[in-house]
Amino acid sequence: MTFDMRKLLGFVENNLLFMAVATTAFGLAVPSIGIGLEAGISPLLALLMLVISLTFDAAAVRIVFRKPSRQIWALGLVYGPMSLAGWLTGRIFFGSGHLAAGQTLVGMLPTDVSAPLLVLLARGNVALAAVLNAVNTALSPFIIPFLFLWLTGIELTVPVGAVVLELVLVVVVPTVVGVWLRTKFLKQVSRFDYAWPRLGSVLYLVLLLAVIGPNSATILGYGWYALVIALAALALNLIGYAVGMIAKLFAEDRAELIAYLFTTSKKEFSIAAAFVAASGLPSEIAVPAAFFAVIQMITSPIAAKMMASERESLLGV
Repeated sequence: MTFDMRKLLGFVENNLLFMAVATTAFGLAVPSIGIGLEAGISPLLALLMLVISLTFDAAAVRIVFRKPSRQIWALGLVYGPMSLAGWLTGRIFFGSGHLAAGQTLVGMLPTDVSAPLLVLLARGNVALAAVLNAVNTALSPFIIPFLFLWLTGIELTVPVGAVVLELVLVVVVPTVVGVWLRTKFLKQVSRFDYAWPRLGSVLYLVLLLAVIGPNSATILGYGWYALVIALAALALNLIGYAVGMIAKLFAEDRAELIAYLFTTSKKEFSIAAAFVAASGLPSEIAVPAAFFAVIQMITSPIAAKMMASERESLLGV
């Protein structure tokens, strides 16, 4: 990697918040580029997972699996208080109707695929975040329909096969490959440890553009009311960070706490659209998820920067 390219990638990583805001504005102004990228979202996510998994080896994964209680806590936080928070914010901001149901659905979604990247940028336990992500996503088709029916009275038809297949292709396979490469060729892979978070940051921005473009008409079409939907998304996102802080009660160190913070606050928004479409429900129910996607991709770099700076201060770096 040339020096100029290293500097450019370093600038993106160090200014991810500014770049995310600029990318959002650009995506809304020129949606055609994001629309063109939409078909590549799954490969981009798989590439992101590969890059992230190059930062930890099989030994780190084994340590995570030795303590199944970590996953039980994550499942409880992701599908417990966050589901109730989605229902509550839906009632507060929208009262009832499709948007309220959609906000409830957002609250009970599994962790976003990009969460381990933010954990990496925040200097957290990336292996733990990756495992928590994979497990709660795998269980989502079996948990969400019951929670959604209980909180809204609406039945969801879940495409279990499609969700599991995407999980395998986007999360499991790239992670296994990355961990294997790190374990087998540690010396060669670790030489580029400076590059992995930088490349991940670039992929993060490309994914943000791919999310903004296809949803720009929907976002702008609500006019001033888009602000209300955005505020509802922000409220739920901030509650997610607060719920993540509950991990202080059981996390062994700050790196683990950071993993839980992003596991609870980031939601896999694309699943909402898939569930709504498969159930034949009004498309408006998926709208809060689109707004939440944009909000979380802007707030996450702020949280990651704050957590990284605090961790470095504690370590005296």
